[in-house]
Amino acid sequence: MLKTWKLKEIVLMSLFGVVFGIVYLLAVHLGNIWAAAIGPIAYEWMFGIWFIVSIISMHIIRKPGAAVLPETLAAIIEVMLGNAAGPRLILSGVIQGLGAEAAFALTGYKRFNLAIFMLAGAGSAVFSFVYGYFVSGYAALDPSFVALMFTLRVLSGMIIAGIGGKYLADSLLATGSLRGYAIARAKKGDAGA
Repeated sequence: MLKTWKLKEIVLMSLFGVVFGIVYLLAVHLGNIWAAAIGPIAYEWMFGIWFIVSIISMHIIRKPGAAVLPETLAAIIEVMLGNAAGPRLILSGVIQGLGAEAAFALTGYKRFNLAIFMLAGAGSAVFSFVYGYFVSGYAALDPSFVALMFTLRVLSGMIIAGIGGKYLADSLLATGSLRGYAIARAKKGDAGA
């Protein structure tokens, strides 16, 4: 998968994985505070935070693996920093990354616009929800509550990860720090950017 990647792309993807591993762990603590106020549904509103690195990385690098690899690395970093979920979280990161990756694979890694980024955020949400349904015992909950959880998670993925990820990557591009990456070349040619 990484055979066609340039060293600077691997370094950037790795940097994003480390930075967002820290962000994700901080988001867990924020979620715990929020959940104390309104209950476990609080996490569903903010789940998009945990999908965002896959969208940012793919928007910039635009190669197969650019969604799943940083999401997995972020999960590994989060576990190493002490997330109470432990190693099971790494599998969760892989699954979330695969959900985003699937959206880009559907286009043959050729379309990178807001609709695709929102679809990738929704893909992460759906994949993670299915995994969570079986691992976290959602079947024991009232079906209408489960439907609400699913809806909130998908919307969070679309808005926070999809729209937010595109915005953050575009903001980095505007600084001029992404010259030489696929996002900058696409912007020059305006080909599906």
